Amino acid sequence: MAEQGTHMRRAGQSLVESKRSPRNARTKAPARRRPGPVAQPRQEAGATPLTAADGLRIWTPTPPLTTREPGPAHELPIWREWLAGFDWVLLRASTAYFGIGLPQGDGTAVVTVPGFLGTDTYLLELHLWLRRMGYRPYASQIGRNADCPNLLLSRLLKTIERAHKDTGRRVHLIGHSLGGVLARSAASHHPELVASVVSLGAPFRGIRSHPVVLRTRDVLRRFLSGLPSRQFLPPGCYTGHCTCNFVEALDRFPSDVRELAIFSRGDGVVDWRMCVTGDPGKDREVLGTHVGLAFNPFVYRLLAEFFAAPPGSPAA
Repeated sequence: MAEQGTHMRRAGQSLVESKRSPRNARTKAPARRRPGPVAQPRQEAGATPLTAADGLRIWTPTPPLTTREPGPAHELPIWREWLAGFDWVLLRASTAYFGIGLPQGDGTAVVTVPGFLGTDTYLLELHLWLRRMGYRPYASQIGRNADCPNLLLSRLLKTIERAHKDTGRRVHLIGHSLGGVLARSAASHHPELVASVVSLGAPFRGIRSHPVVLRTRDVLRRFLSGLPSRQFLPPGCYTGHCTCNFVEALDRFPSDVRELAIFSRGDGVVDWRMCVTGDPGKDREVLGTHVGLAFNPFVYRLLAEFFAAPPGSPAA
């Protein structure tokens, strides 16, 4: 019986196999190969790897006017801005605050320009330090930095003209955040009045900020548009698509005006890559927050060395 059952199973298998025909058999499609990682160029031994700053300097030209606002930067650590108070504490405890070991000023006028939504008041610490160092500081007198940039620029130029007339020499400009963009624009309009421009976390290459900052800007634009005196506010005001003379001047920074761009990779407000020139002789990185750049001891030391350097020399 066992042998008979075995013969019957073999016969059944043979019958099933005989019904299978190569003509009716389905051809199995070959499995798709997943693309592997893109091969990276081999680097010679001992070569210095490219950093983010190197990539910007080599591959990213100054963005044209139509791309000055690449989009919101959700990845920025805006929570770090709560640590700005530590920058102020470090300043008071540093030798730079007292001018120890730093070159003294020569009485040249220095105009300080506040950042977005700020006034000259929060730059008082910098103002007093410049006076102690032997410079002649001037507040920007632009009011609150929350108006049409063209109007703010016209007010700033009046202060620069007054400082130039008082001292008889070209003026240094220090601009924090948006104030740095204003300072660079002023230098582009009147290079004969400006000796140098120092920008502190100023996004002059493009507006790429944290979404909280962009929403605040949009609220301000709607408010300004509702004012009777601002009924003709351009639609691109306070954006990267602004077509005012204020923005157009940023594309032609004068060659006879020295510049220093100070930035922090820990900036939680604007993308630090928008705050550099791409020239290692003009860009300087410091540790700290965006807000704290206005009272950062490393910044103050760089300022003293930069202003004391002879004309034509690279950043200290």
